[in-house]
Order: sequence, then structure tokens, then C-alpha cells
Amino acid sequence: MPLALFSTATTSPRLGKVIGDRIIDLAEAAPGLPATVIEFLVAGESARQAYDAVNPDSPGARPLSDVHLHAPVPAPEKYLAIGMNYSDHGAEAEKLGLTVPEYQLWFNKQVSCITGPFDAVVLPKVSEKLDYEAELAVVIGKTCRNVPREKARDVIGGYMVANDVSARDWQLRTGTMTLGKSFDTHGPIGPWLTLDHEVVDPQALTVRMLVNGVEKQKANTASMIFDIYDQIAYLSQVMTLKPGDILATGTPSGVGVAKDPPAFLQVGDVMRTEVEGLGYIENRVVADT
Repeated sequence: MPLALFSTATTSPRLGKVIGDRIIDLAEAAPGLPATVIEFLVAGESARQAYDAVNPDSPGARPLSDVHLHAPVPAPEKYLAIGMNYSDHGAEAEKLGLTVPEYQLWFNKQVSCITGPFDAVVLPKVSEKLDYEAELAVVIGKTCRNVPREKARDVIGGYMVANDVSARDWQLRTGTMTLGKSFDTHGPIGPWLTLDHEVVDPQALTVRMLVNGVEKQKANTASMIFDIYDQIAYLSQVMTLKPGDILATGTPSGVGVAKDPPAFLQVGDVMRTEVEGLGYIENRVVADT
């Protein structure tokens, strides 16, 4: 069952276990457990065993509809995203004059962009080309370096839904992409962390984006050019990956900038990002203030 970070009108953010339409407050049901997702991942098997023992009859249960869900990992050390990792998205990028890379193309989303699964996304005053990107996010579960591809799944903590919100005008000004990917609120993630052992095959999940109820993107993670295990093996040759680090694994075709004519997000638009088996996040675009 997924691990969520939530609060109520009378409580600060804390961890909960989602069981159906209810959430169990782990501060009540298992007070010995860590207080954050990253600490939970670091604790390893002992935390997992205590977590697994929490059940629908444990104390601290309340309706999921009564709580506010936060970004499960609000302050990771790293938030990395891979570009043009679906062949169909690469083809539409080429039409915009971009070159599909021979090697994995990674960029940073600054961690300050992270926001909650149902929080607002701000249309910056300085951007006229706000866009969406539905993605599967992988959360690293163990400190690791030089991970062989065949061992890559051993270091995954779990999975989330992510929307790699992009200010295209800022993104395309330079080759690094970081500024166009890192505006405040442009990193909604969640709605919770689904632990790795609960996902049979992360390379067989449907990813969808709907804007105002209209489907804009739909693909299966099997269509990635570089799969999750290749990504972890590649990145870990360069840097030590830490528990809580987020890897956004790429978006399929259908982004707004590639439409003819381009169709960018406007104030009031609602983005619903879904990944099969992991739930959905939903974010309304609001004006900058």
C-alpha cells in the first residue's frame, strides 16, 4: 500500500499508509517509524516490516478525502529528468529544430520547483509558453554508485506520478534547459510513493495527460528509448544516487509546444497526470501574483 505525506487542519505533515479510501496516520499506528519518506527509505527492511504490519484496523485511520496530500519527497537532494526519451516525442522535438541525442540527455529540475499533487501551478508573468509533460518518476531507495543494469531495480525505493511542467520560452533560450524546467511550483509530484515491491513491472505502465478533461498524451513506459534500469546505470557512473533522489523518466508525444499551432496552458486550465497503478495528480494553472 502506498506511503503518503499528509496533513489535516490540526496536524503538521506526517506519514500515512493509504489503504483503499482511508489513510492510517503512522505517528499513531507505528510511532517508531521515521517521520519522512527519505528517512523511511534509509531505515530499510526494519521500517518496511513495521509498515507492513499496519492494517485497516490500526489506530489513526481517517478518510483520505479529509486530508491534504503533500509532495511525498518535498526536499530530495537531486531531481533529475531525462529529455526526449520516447521515440515519438523525439520525432516531434525534431520538428521544432531540436536534435535527438545519441546518449541519455539529463537536466536538473531545481528541487525548489517541487509542489504537491493537488496544488496550483503558477503561470509566470515572464513566460507565455507554459507546457505540460506527463511522466513516471522513480525514487531512489538506497545510496548507490556504479550500479550494473541488472542490479538497478535493487536500488529503487518506489514510484510516483510527475508532471515536468515547462516554460518553453525559457527552456529554449539555452541548451541546459534548467531554468525553463525549474520555476517555482513547476514540479508537482505524488499523490504518494508506491513502493517498488508493489509494482510488478514499471516498464509496462500507461502514462496519460489530460487538460480540462481532454486527453493530450498517452503512452506505455515500454516505449522508453532508455529504460529505467539503463537510466540508473548511466547516472550512477557519474554521481552517487541517494535515497529520495527523483528521476523523471521522460514524456511521450503530445506536448503543447509541438501542436500545430502550439497550444500552451492558460490560467484556469486543469492538468490531470496519470500513471497506471500509481494514481493521479491534478493541478490547476493560476496567475502569478
